[in-house]
Amino acid sequence: MDRSWLLLLGLWTVAPPTWAGDELLNVCMNTKHHKREPGPEDQLYKECKPWRGNACCRADTSLNAHLDLPLLYNFSLHHCGVMLPGCEKHFLQAICLYQCSPNLGPWIQKLDSGGPGERILEVPLCREDCELWWEDCRTSYTCKADWHGWDRSEGKNLCPAQAFCHPFPHYFPTPVDLCEKIWSHSFKASPEHRNSGQCLQKWFDPAQGNPNVAVAHLFASTAPSRDHPCKLLAFSLLLAFLSPEPLLPPTFLLSWVLPLNRAAQSGGWRH
Repeated sequence: MDRSWLLLLGLWTVAPPTWAGDELLNVCMNTKHHKREPGPEDQLYKECKPWRGNACCRADTSLNAHLDLPLLYNFSLHHCGVMLPGCEKHFLQAICLYQCSPNLGPWIQKLDSGGPGERILEVPLCREDCELWWEDCRTSYTCKADWHGWDRSEGKNLCPAQAFCHPFPHYFPTPVDLCEKIWSHSFKASPEHRNSGQCLQKWFDPAQGNPNVAVAHLFASTAPSRDHPCKLLAFSLLLAFLSPEPLLPPTFLLSWVLPLNRAAQSGGWRH
């Protein structure tokens, strides 16, 4: 057997594709308003309180999230008149989950632009979370199904031209629509129930512990490392190309390696 292929076989033997494991656990997103590392925050405000023991947000961030026009996003929930308190509560809980939770690692991705910053994608929210959110917002109003792409001409989010205010079910006919569409698939409507260990809760009783920790462990245990498999495959293809009797033409090599590089940059909720 050619020595280059013996080397390749040895690499696959001693360095098989790794798994993400701890790199996805107890982490904070790389965004403007997240802490670099999670830790205790005794003064978190209202709907953010469940994360006081271990949070990616600071007290001022949690307070700001509850303002009518938060400086965090310069975004008002009351863009179609006053949002009812029962509906608003669900949005505040979702914002606190996004800002404060250290258990979103398996769903964090780089931004589409390839620049600094991260987003979450398809975080599996428990069935009850989506259903209650939709039910409590049925009589509140909005003008968009995807809460990106607003008119910012006056410095805050305004409904775009020809986007009219209607009750939530007009834009979100089902709980699944609400959970998945409102922030560009940042969330995914899971069929699993709360306390199943297979979906995240956007709010919980801290006295009972954080159920999202176990869920993050479950998903992290099956998540491939973000870049190691791609690098190893790219090296394998390169070695095959450089062997004394190349088995792969250059065009085939490029057709694999370039998409791998782009995939590593792919990226929802992003700030």
